[in-house]
Amino acid sequence: MTEPGAERGISLSLHETVPDWAAVRAASITFASITVTESLNWTDSTAARQLRDALHAGVHAGIRHFARPGGAQDQARHLVRTGAPLGAFAPGALAPALDARAEGVDDRFVKAWIKAVRNEAGLRRVLVYAAFDDWQHRFRPDKWADSDVVLWLIRHNGIPGRPGWFHSRLGLHQHSAGNGFGADALVYPFTLADVLL
Repeated sequence: MTEPGAERGISLSLHETVPDWAAVRAASITFASITVTESLNWTDSTAARQLRDALHAGVHAGIRHFARPGGAQDQARHLVRTGAPLGAFAPGALAPALDARAEGVDDRFVKAWIKAVRNEAGLRRVLVYAAFDDWQHRFRPDKWADSDVVLWLIRHNGIPGRPGWFHSRLGLHQHSAGNGFGADALVYPFTLADVLL
């Protein structure tokens, strides 16, 4: 059994960069989620380079999409078109993530986005990233979170892997925002294999 929070990760929001991914990997960071796309057509080219550099350094990096209301299928296609040439869907990459924090992104949007990403990329596992308050009051993951969906909760309580909220599909916890990045940990009984492609 792995100690909860033993595998460490980081999350990069839009415009955040890591100057030395080899140093990040040497610091025992094993996974990273990098926001590369937003809405229907916006791509952060710097983040795309960050994804390639992280994968090259041996970090299990994955692409994240910042959702805006409307056009869930088109937003999913945008993520897949951008991520495929970057190696974001290769075996061993962190599963693609939907950042669902924007107002107006609801359960129907999340369900449609998941279905479209699966169809476009030919994969099953996806991550859905949202804040503590969103999981408590806005989303009903039992409507769309099957056994290949992993929930990712943002709650900066400083206790890696112990977010103080439970769902059977909750596998990732962003517990702090140190060094300008989100610091992430697995939630027991999830393992790194459960969040990778």
